[in-house]
Amino acid sequence: MTYMEALEWIHSRLPFGSRPGLDRINGLLDRLDNPQNKIKTIHIGGTNGKGSTVTFLRCLLEEAGLVVGTFTSPYITAFNERIAINNRPIADDHLVALVKKFQPLVAELDEQPEIAGATEFEIITAMMFDYFYSESVDVAIVEVGLGGTLDCTNVMTPLISGITTIGLDHMDILGDTLPQIAEQKAGIIKEGRPVVTGNISTDALDVLVAEAARKSSPIAQYQVDYHITNQRSLGIEGESFEFSSQDFQLAVKIPLIGQHQRDNAGLALELFRQLGPSLGYDPSQVDCSSALLKAEWAGRMETISEAPLVLIDGAHNEPAVQVLVDNLRLEFPDRQIYTIFAAIKPKAVEKMLQLLLTVPKMHLHVTTFDYPKAYELTDYPLTELEEIELIEDWQKSLMELKEQLKPDDVLLVTGSLYFISQVRSFLLG
Repeated sequence: MTYMEALEWIHSRLPFGSRPGLDRINGLLDRLDNPQNKIKTIHIGGTNGKGSTVTFLRCLLEEAGLVVGTFTSPYITAFNERIAINNRPIADDHLVALVKKFQPLVAELDEQPEIAGATEFEIITAMMFDYFYSESVDVAIVEVGLGGTLDCTNVMTPLISGITTIGLDHMDILGDTLPQIAEQKAGIIKEGRPVVTGNISTDALDVLVAEAARKSSPIAQYQVDYHITNQRSLGIEGESFEFSSQDFQLAVKIPLIGQHQRDNAGLALELFRQLGPSLGYDPSQVDCSSALLKAEWAGRMETISEAPLVLIDGAHNEPAVQVLVDNLRLEFPDRQIYTIFAAIKPKAVEKMLQLLLTVPKMHLHVTTFDYPKAYELTDYPLTELEEIELIEDWQKSLMELKEQLKPDDVLLVTGSLYFISQVRSFLLG
């Protein structure tokens, strides 16, 4: 079996199950002797900011000398990066070996109607647990796929959980209001296990606090139990702030751009502080400042080139675009911003586009790209958005815009993680 054949088999499974629930993933893990129960784990949920938080926390734990597995989605450069150890993606031959191991197990499940039809994400999740156990990681940081309660990562009992943000996304599945969505996200809070919450609005936070109380789970809240102060933007150099929690205090500089990244790094620091006793390190003895400077997360306000300034950002829902807009206003208040936008269905593109148009000196172009669920040009609700230009060939337009930029102009690509993945590959080769 080749690597491409292994990937084709994984992708041949349905992305999501027609029957919600954890029966299929549990059936698969039972046949593997439940590796998820044999490793230490950390669960990271939330609407936006999960991947960045995972990255910050990984850097901190590595600095403490640990072997750290990470499970993230979607990928930006290559499929293998979804399952990584100390930031090294799983090797092609390891992935092929896992597919060979899993094919008969999945076929066995498919013989039983009540647990048939293991999905692509369920299979990848089970592979991740099996791989991390076989590689003897010290701890695995596992990012929720969608929601929380019924997400197939929710089969483990983590040392601690983190919930980054709660916003309106996947409303067809999770609910129409922030409290409804929070209820789903709260599903990763486990009996007696601590949870740390990020910058979350009161109506959603109340749901998390109530669930933590119901499960006797200690909860640490943003700007209540841990604090981020003296916050500053450093332009394309990143962000700086001071972190304090109990007797743990430090000044921090991070290379990721955007005020929201201060929140993500703060959440990671509080998780790191609390994890010390469980994982055998003293947080005050770890060079956290140096660790956070090593953080890289592709496609999140990522600088592709500085002259001209080309940025890509994976904002793919209304809350993420609002954060992007806030950052653009803060970082580039007097600069012309040329934006190429593409999205996938069923995202609420009209609201996303309207938000982008609130940025001063915004020149907005929408396009389509090669992806099954991508919005076609004819799908965009542009009747009320006359300030937007349609472009058919994003590669050609991107290069033309890049050539025309003046020294102080900014070129931004956004709208979908899947779109910016293709753009990043195109620009960086």
